[in-house]
Amino acid sequence: MIMMKQQGTNLPIKMWLEEIEDGALEQAKNLARLPFAFKHIALMPDCHQGYGMPIGGVMATKGVIVPNAVGVDIGCGMCAVKTSLTNIEIGALKNILGEIRKQIPVGFNHHKEKQQEEFEENVYLTDNVPEGDSIIFQQYDKAQTQIGTLGGGNHFIEIQKGDDGHIWIMIHSGSRNLGFTVAKHYNDLAKELNKKWYTSIPLEYDLAFLPLDSEEGQDYIKEMDYCIEFALANRKLMMDRVKAIFVKINGLLITNFDEMINIAHNYATMESHFRENVMIHRKGATLARKGTIGIIPGSQGTKSYIVEGLGNKDSFESCSHGAGRKMGRKQAQEKLDIKKETKLLEDQGILHSIRNTDDLDEAPGAYKDISTVMDNQKDLVKILVELTPLAVIKG
Repeated sequence: MIMMKQQGTNLPIKMWLEEIEDGALEQAKNLARLPFAFKHIALMPDCHQGYGMPIGGVMATKGVIVPNAVGVDIGCGMCAVKTSLTNIEIGALKNILGEIRKQIPVGFNHHKEKQQEEFEENVYLTDNVPEGDSIIFQQYDKAQTQIGTLGGGNHFIEIQKGDDGHIWIMIHSGSRNLGFTVAKHYNDLAKELNKKWYTSIPLEYDLAFLPLDSEEGQDYIKEMDYCIEFALANRKLMMDRVKAIFVKINGLLITNFDEMINIAHNYATMESHFRENVMIHRKGATLARKGTIGIIPGSQGTKSYIVEGLGNKDSFESCSHGAGRKMGRKQAQEKLDIKKETKLLEDQGILHSIRNTDDLDEAPGAYKDISTVMDNQKDLVKILVELTPLAVIKG
């Protein structure tokens, strides 16, 4: 861990990486200048530039919540399930991918029909809809077609082989358009109110806040919490359908699935740190409290990890949420060689999702070295299972 104190900032920045892009560091400095930020700013080893706050950043605040420090994909996270299978044939893998594509919409696609029965199985989603003119209320019907869909970008469904000898299923997805709409509404509202209050925080920071004791702040927390639950329900429904596909394709070869591991990485929650109750914002960072079981994925050509948190206080009990980008999406599409990237995957026998240059934004070359990321956070987590990709569907 490296600690630095930048001139003109209120707080130090603690980093679990040696090299950081200028844009991400400048955003971290902006966080450290905020009058309500607490103790220090923590940057995980996968840190890179985001909107307002760097991805892989952790910030504690007193008295306020910052919508853009949660991000637009509220509740986005990972889930993983260990299967009883110890081997899987290439033909079965291809059949599984084919069935997944039939049953789970990807990218901007939603289900054509409401997934009403599955949606209503989650009591939280039916009983906790904020009333009045809330975004959740407005989007409620649409949300029933979004549940059980993957989304785009770096979201994925991956089949992996663990060094424990078992086949695993891993899914990365979030709250879809529901979370995006909630995030945009409250960030825009916060910017309006901050202008009205003549706040000292520069508008260009894109870190507008809502007081926790305000009606607007409480409304955002309710809608954010709903999106977190929706994102979990979304991952669970996809996982249930993938498990059913596994049973259909593998028949009697599969006997059981372990309990699903779930961890989110875009959210804010009240926690106790350094003897203070503070609002912890994790944007592209995951909880690594002592004993917490988490998931850290690599790219579609590299290993992923099931980990156990070590409860490091300096990181606000957090760790990375993945490998982290080293190239922007357009940069990767322009600079990476598609033949080289696909050969890397095919030489490993991975059924991958790179079909043309537009897909290069999710090529292995666009991401940091996951082994370096894991080495940099040995004081944050310990590795329980190392997972090697076998087949990938990208959003």
